[in-house]
This record gives sequence, C-alpha cells and structure tokens, in this order.
Amino acid sequence: MNKKIIYNTSEVVTCSGFKPKFGKEMNDIGIIENGAVVIEGEKIKAVGKETEIFDKYNKDEYVLIDAGGKTVMPGFIDSHTHFVFGGYREEEFSWRLRGDDYMDILRRGGGIISTVKSTKEASLEELIESGKKRLDSMLEFGVTTVEGKSGYGLDLDTEIKQLKAMEEINKNHPIDVAVTFLGPHAVPQDYKGREDEFIDFQIEKVLPEVVKNNLAEFADIFCEEGVFNIEQSRRFLREAKKMGLKLKLHADEIVQLGGAELAAELEAVSADHLLQVSDQGIKDMADKGVISTLLPGTAFCLKEEYANGRKMIDEGCAVALATDLNPGSSFTNSIPLIIALAALYMNLSPEEILTALTLNSAAALDRVEETGSIDPGKKADILILDYPSYKFLPYYVGVNIVKTVIKDGKIVQKN
Repeated sequence: MNKKIIYNTSEVVTCSGFKPKFGKEMNDIGIIENGAVVIEGEKIKAVGKETEIFDKYNKDEYVLIDAGGKTVMPGFIDSHTHFVFGGYREEEFSWRLRGDDYMDILRRGGGIISTVKSTKEASLEELIESGKKRLDSMLEFGVTTVEGKSGYGLDLDTEIKQLKAMEEINKNHPIDVAVTFLGPHAVPQDYKGREDEFIDFQIEKVLPEVVKNNLAEFADIFCEEGVFNIEQSRRFLREAKKMGLKLKLHADEIVQLGGAELAAELEAVSADHLLQVSDQGIKDMADKGVISTLLPGTAFCLKEEYANGRKMIDEGCAVALATDLNPGSSFTNSIPLIIALAALYMNLSPEEILTALTLNSAAALDRVEETGSIDPGKKADILILDYPSYKFLPYYVGVNIVKTVIKDGKIVQKN
C-alpha cells in the first residue's frame, strides 16, 4: 500500500470540517503547530502533532515526506471555471480598455457568442488538448479539484462535445473535474427575441441527452438582464433538477435581478458572481445554505466593483472563491491573484480566504465530505508551501508559493 507521513512542518492548516462554514466559522482553520499527516493509499489516515503521530505510527513502515519546516494545507479547489473552449478574445480586452461595455460587446456578437463560433470549429481532440494544458497550469498553483462548464456551444452537438472533452480530461488528468452543463449561457443570434423558445430547446433537446449520457453533475444558467430573466431561469433549472442535476446559477452579476433569491428558492448548491446582490438575496442565501461563490478576477478584469464578500460573511453566508477562468471576462487561473484581490479589495481575512478556496469551494461542488480539508477519511489532496505560515499566501502578493502538490496520496507536482 502507498503509505506516507508528511512531517517536519511548521504548521498543518487542516481547514477541518465535513460541511461548509458560514459567517464567523470561516475564520476557524484548525492549525496544528508542528503537525504531521498520515496518508494510506489515496486517503488521509490521521493528522495530529508530529510527536503523537510518531508515537502511534511506525515510521519504518512509511515513506517520509519532509516538509522542511513549512506549511501544509489542503489543495485549492477552483469551483467556477470555463476551462474548455476554442479560440481567444484578446482583441476584446483592448476594446474594454478603451471603454467598451461588456454587455455592449455581447450584444453586437462578440463576447460569449465569439467563443461559441471558435468552439464549434474546434475538434474534440483540440478541446481536450487545450483543456489539459490549462489544468497543468492550475496544478502548478495547487488546484486539486476544478469545476468546468460547457456553454460555448448553445446547440446540441457542441455542448455535448465540450462535456465529452471534460469527461475525457477527468479520466486522464490528476485534477478532479466536476462538470456543469451551462447550455443557456447566452442567446444565439438566431434566437434573439425568442428566448423562451431557446429555453424550450435546451429543456426538450439538450438536457435529456446530457442526462442520458451522464455528462454533467450540475446545471447552470446565465440569469441576467438582456440574457435570461428570472422566470426563464426558474423554468430551466426546475426541469434540470427534475432530471437529476444539481443546480448552480450565474446570479446578479451586471444588474440586481433577484438571481440570489432564485438560487435560494430552488435550493441551488451555489449562486455565483453576486456583484449586484440585494440585501434580501444575501439573507436568503444564508438562510437556505446556498454557497456564495465570488469571482474577484472577473470584477478586476472588467473594472467593476467587487462583490461585497465582507457583508455576506458578516450576514452569515458561506462564501467560496474561484477564478472564473474563461476567454473573455477573466482570462486567468491565478489563485495568487484571487487571494490578493480578496484580501486587499474585498476585505476578507487570510483565514476566510483559505476556507473559501478549500472547504467552502468543496461545498460549492457538493464534495465537502470527500475533499477540501485535511481530515481522516478524505482524499489526500495536500499542498506544501514554500513558507512557514499560511499568512504568506496574501502577503507575498500575486506570487505562487506552492512548493509541492499531493493528489490522491501521490506527489504530482513539484515547483
């Protein structure tokens, strides 16, 4: 059996828990000074003080991993990305720099619609290859689980192609991929003014194929003014739930539409973006246990006000953080950037940020019982940092300080 002990740590940050942490709980990250972690096979066997671990476990029976007096913590979980796509939109970034509005670009056929064209033209093999390369980069940053969305097809064939690409990548890459079907990501040009018919198409033609072939775990929709309204979003998500998919929601990103309230009404796993969320939406998410997934990289790239994560936590929400890697509004998979933005511009504490990128992001993918913390019985998805305190994560601004990545008990990355 693959048996290891990680020892000689300055601290083991466990982020311990088997359910999401709400409000003030997010500051409890479970530090064990001079801790050690026992790994057997793909799972964590034990965690505790090094002296206690070596009293209980015979070191001669284990491969010893010397952490060099540095911090050990759970792997990062990036719970909102669009990492499988064709083409790029570097020109649009220049347009936004000169003042063009994101929604104006979308309305004139750019934005998501531009990526749809490139993704339709890409082969399955090309999508797999480019997707793997993006995950390779994520692994360097310490990401051990990622969510990936479709949504750059809008038709049947291309949506299925994207989902199959993620299925194949998940089989052959160390990072675990949670797959989300985002068929209603934008309104295709030939459905302009017929948005209800497009929702019918997604429900009647695409969703059944996704479910029949077991290609997704979640369903999602871009609930936004000028895209899909509350009633259209409710109808699509209700049907997806009936078919057995768990729910996510792009909510209240551009205008305050009531997406957070809808997520709570439908008991979605998460509501994401939330830049314009209402006070009622915050209360409803906290009351119903909906994970509030915040994407500061998107606000940064679009030069928008950040989601009020401070208020959400103070009001009792469980907040997660993610990159929103996509070719348009947030072309980054930099976890250090997300940490810096959350600390400096969203006023989250280092402890809240750590919880948001581990345990609560696991909860946003409904995987909190199997990953997201260093607890016995969970996957051995563990990072060794290059510094003796987790507080270096926001302090060393925008720099990757992950030294070693352990996934399912195996060392898969050394930086």
